Amino acid sequence: MPAESSADRAGKPAAASESTIAAGEPTAVTGPDAVRSALNRAKASARSRGLNPGTPAPVPGRRRRRPGDQIRSGARPDARDPQLLASTLGRLVAERGWQTDVAVGGAIGRWDTVVGPDISGHCRPVSFDDGILVVQAESTAWATQVRLLAPTLLRRLAEEVGEGTVNKVVVHGPTVPSWRRGPRLAPGSQGPRDTYG
Repeated sequence: MPAESSADRAGKPAAASESTIAAGEPTAVTGPDAVRSALNRAKASARSRGLNPGTPAPVPGRRRRRPGDQIRSGARPDARDPQLLASTLGRLVAERGWQTDVAVGGAIGRWDTVVGPDISGHCRPVSFDDGILVVQAESTAWATQVRLLAPTLLRRLAEEVGEGTVNKVVVHGPTVPSWRRGPRLAPGSQGPRDTYG
């Protein structure tokens, strides 16, 4: 087809286009129609391969959200956020019912500040069970002294760990070697001052 000059084009009606093809050849689509046609072909090709065109591609390493999943916003705090250790431990202690044991353990750990340097220098806590605190003194004199101070010691412990947590303080003196062997003791058995025969 011979090239047309600009003067020839100016005289043609608006229905004629530049891309007119000779008779028998398909008409070529141009402009926005060509873009739409290419997009529709790409979508049809994607659907035939099992893809869903128009949805964002999955990000590697991230789980896809399913229709039943909860939608969570990242702008507000939720259970997935990092937690402070103190609040996490506090929640664990409350869930397990360890409040009393933790409180008494804290008081035993700070024994010198709870009872003062004089008493803590000569006696130490040994165990705590069912509201009874067992204290070991280094001498018989200090055991007697701490027994006399038991009401004051109970009041001080109530201030530290709460009223009714420690109900009784049992004070043991220094341990001495035992000559007993087994659960039964016969009268006249050997002791530390026997002559052994």
